[in-house]
Amino acid sequence: MATYVSLINWTDQGIKTYRDTTARAEAANGLAARFGGRIASIWWTIGPYDLVAVTEFPDDESATAFSLALGAAGNIRTTTMRAFGAADVSAIIARIG
Repeated sequence: MATYVSLINWTDQGIKTYRDTTARAEAANGLAARFGGRIASIWWTIGPYDLVAVTEFPDDESATAFSLALGAAGNIRTTTMRAFGAADVSAIIARIG
């Protein structure tokens, strides 16, 4: 499974309903499963981002579909990055020769 790191900010709508944030995170777990993925971890943070999440999906298309569906609810905006572990990077380097 591919790993993704998402930096998340609440929208105006999302901050107005901050009390629901943990319930929304739980619902997001179900949504991720619908696209064949899972939320590996999620943290509420202080600083330029309100949350940070690590997710896993079988491919970029599934991760993108999840992000679009999640964002369509209007509570968050995301910046998502594909992440590579040490084994992944070693395999990438090996391809170079």
